Parts: sequence; structure tokens; C-alpha cells
Amino acid sequence: MLDFIHTHGMLISGLIFFTIYVFIATEKFQKSVVALIGASVVMLLGLIPLSGHLDMQNMTYIKGAFEYVDFEVVFLLIGMMIIVDISSRSGIYKWMAINLLKITKGHPKAVLFVLAAFTAVASAVLDNVTTVVLMMPITFVIAKEFEADPIPFLITEVLASNIGGTATLIGDPPNIIIGSRAGLSFMDFVRELAPVIFVIFIVAIAILIYMFRKDLTATPEKMHYIANLDNSKTIVDKKLMIRSMITLGLVILGFITHDITHISAFVFAVAGASFLLLFENPKEIYKEVEWLTIFFFVGLFILIGAFEYNGGIKYLADQLIVLTNGSLNTSVMIILWASGILSGIVDNIPYTATMAPLISELINPANANAITGNTHALWWALSLGACLGGNLTIIGAAANVLVCETAAANGYKISFMRFMKYGSIITIISLVISSVYLYLRYLR
Repeated sequence: MLDFIHTHGMLISGLIFFTIYVFIATEKFQKSVVALIGASVVMLLGLIPLSGHLDMQNMTYIKGAFEYVDFEVVFLLIGMMIIVDISSRSGIYKWMAINLLKITKGHPKAVLFVLAAFTAVASAVLDNVTTVVLMMPITFVIAKEFEADPIPFLITEVLASNIGGTATLIGDPPNIIIGSRAGLSFMDFVRELAPVIFVIFIVAIAILIYMFRKDLTATPEKMHYIANLDNSKTIVDKKLMIRSMITLGLVILGFITHDITHISAFVFAVAGASFLLLFENPKEIYKEVEWLTIFFFVGLFILIGAFEYNGGIKYLADQLIVLTNGSLNTSVMIILWASGILSGIVDNIPYTATMAPLISELINPANANAITGNTHALWWALSLGACLGGNLTIIGAAANVLVCETAAANGYKISFMRFMKYGSIITIISLVISSVYLYLRYLR
């Protein structure tokens, strides 16, 4: 039995992942429970090592199950959740939200656009997860003032965060992997991707405003009331507000200066959270952490890790390379679209980590079958596909999962299919625009 499992590990781990994915999509059970059951099954069947070890025969290190868990993401989430929860108690996010409403004169469509624009820009400078954690409290306040459903705002924000994060080296983890492998700098990403991302953002938000138009209405009386809201007494704890905003500012500064300090973002988030906890009741704050989201990520990382360990991701990537048949044009388009679709189904980090060395080999001059021409297009295709593809489904990107779980915790359930209804349209349009851009820029 064990021999059969090990011999057919890729197929079995793939089937388990697919089954869990179906359960997540149909939402018969809570997502974190399903993900943890899947992780338990692959570990019980021995489809992934429980602990890391050195393979003496091949002199390579074999990762254990929990080494596939991206604890940087996990602790970044926990740290930012704590910072946002503590700082929100001062009333600062309600103050920001009311100011935003007053600036837009209470027009729902203008509010949606401003929220999306701010989210996209912030995601390019910070990261998607941090940005949506900061935006959600503001969004719930705005929806409450409008007496409206916050889901259209939340979906728009998370889609905007994935689009904006594509524009820079630090905006999305796949770009960090690509930049390191291809030797591309922060400004390389800005020069090559920011223009097309700007176009994608404008088109995507225009479509979302149209699709949500029935939810973005308000009476003249409501708009007048919102435009003249009294914001003078919104801050309920000035000392807490000052302390938490200075801490948050320093944490964000730490994110931005990563290229200089080489300190991971999660370290700054945990440090900031730890400092603020000195002045609070930790037991009370810990209760507010979205543990369902955290455990969902842990289970999902192990599931994907098992598929990766058994060669599933590499097999899929290898098949894509075979399909290119040495053509730069074909290679770019296949990598763009395959990355976009697969990154909406599996996590884009291990996918990018697998594709990056394969692209390096594909353009290696020492390789007799190496692709020639302006091969930088392959890297930009991988970046655009992997990052923008995260908008396809709820589990396509960490920000998606976080927003949907937090919305559910606040009584607003975003189903798998409802998210995909909007995410799939935005993803396809984004990939079409990216295809035109790559062709005109590199391939014609």
C-alpha cells in the first residue's frame, strides 16, 4: 500500500487537493476545517515528510510539512491584525472613513473609486495583505454610514490590491522571486509594469462600478447627510491614536526600506504588534485575531506543499514549456495565460518558484534549444500572469482569503462563486490587456 502511494504520489496528492478544492468551492463545510483535514490526510498517507532531512544520496535537503508553511505570511497576518484591532479602538479608522465620505460628497461610485485607487497604490508600496487589513475597518464604517452592503466595496478593494501589487518588486511575493532570479530591480518593475497596470486598473474599476451600479445608489438626502457628517468627536482615545499611528507608520517604513535593511516584513509587523500589546490586555486582543483565516492558510500551504513535493507543480510547468516549442511569442502567451489560470487555483508563490528556474533554463545560452530574442518578456509574462491570476478565485491570493473570512466574521458572507463571478471577469480582461501590451512592447 505504501509503495503504491509513493509510486503514485503526484496523482494521489493532486486528487486530494482537487477534492479539498471542490469542498472549499461548494462551501459545505468551513474552509479552515476542510483545509486542515486535507493537510492531515496528506501527512497521514506519507505524501509529504513530517520533518526536514538531508538526502545523502542526492545531497539535497528535503523540506518537511511545516517548512512548506509560509510563516512569514502567517506572522505578517497576525501582526497586522493585532495592530489594526488596537489602533481601531482609538476611532482613527472611523475618522478616516468619514473624511473620505465628506471629500467625495457622499457619492457611492466616487467613494468606491477612491477606495480602490488608494488600495491599489498602497498595495504597490506595501503588500496586498497589509493593505486590505488596513482598509477593511474603513470599509465597514463607510458601508454602515451608507446603510449599504459592504461586499461590493470589499470585492473591489481586494481585486484592486492584487492589480496594484503587480506594479512593483515588493507589491506581491511572486515579483520578489522573479526579481531575484532574473536580476531585476525595483525600478525595472515600475518602468515595465506600472504603465500597463495603470490601464488595467482603470478598465477593471470602470467595469466593477458598472457591475455594482445597483448597489452604489444613495438618495440626495443621504448624500447631503454624509457630506456634512460631524467628525469632531470621532477620535475617542487621542493617546492611543497617536501611539498606534506612530507605530503603524514605523512598521510601514520598515516595509518600504526592506531593500536596504533586508529585514522581512513580518518582523516589523510582529515588533509593532508586540509594542502596542504592552499597553493593552493581550488576552482580549488575541481573541480578535482571525484564527480561522490563519489555520486555513496553514492547511492550504501543507496541501500545496504535498503536491509540490510529489512533483505536481513541476510537472505542470514542464508541460507548459513543451508546448512553447522554442517560440518566444508562443512561450510568452502560454506562460502569461497558464500562470494566470493556475495562480487562481494553486498558490502563486510555489508556482512562481517552480517556473522561475525553468525560464532561466529556457533562455540559458548554453542550452542548445534556448529561446532567443527579447527574453525579458518571459519574466514579465510570468509576473503579470502569477500576480493578476490571484484575482480569479477566493484562494488565488492571501488577500482574497483574508477579506472573505473577515467579511464572514462580520456577518457578510462572500461565497466562492460570488467572488469568482467578478474575479474571473477582471482576471480575463487583465490578461487580455497584458497580452496586447506584451505583444506591442516585445513581440511584434
